[in-house]
Amino acid sequence: MSDCFEQSLRIDATHPALPGHFPGHPLVPGVVLLEQVALALRHWRGQRLARVLEAKFVASLLPGETAALCLTGAVPEGTRARFEIRREGHLLARGVVEGAT
Repeated sequence: MSDCFEQSLRIDATHPALPGHFPGHPLVPGVVLLEQVALALRHWRGQRLARVLEAKFVASLLPGETAALCLTGAVPEGTRARFEIRREGHLLARGVVEGAT
């Protein structure tokens, strides 16, 4: 994505959501990735996440791995934004969210 607000993310192995997702072989849950999208949206536009319009998770993120989150929008002050999460160039998740003040 070009002209994006980019942020690095890394979910530590001690995150409280990991023991139940999945015991013995933890993966970062999609809801934790969406939480990172919400935090980035607040930082980028000063908006809270109002709703997730679309989300597709295509590959897993393991605890301790670093990924890049990119948010784009047609207008910087708009309410909708597209997101992509990539690790080493490989798509992990993508979607569209709506923000509100």
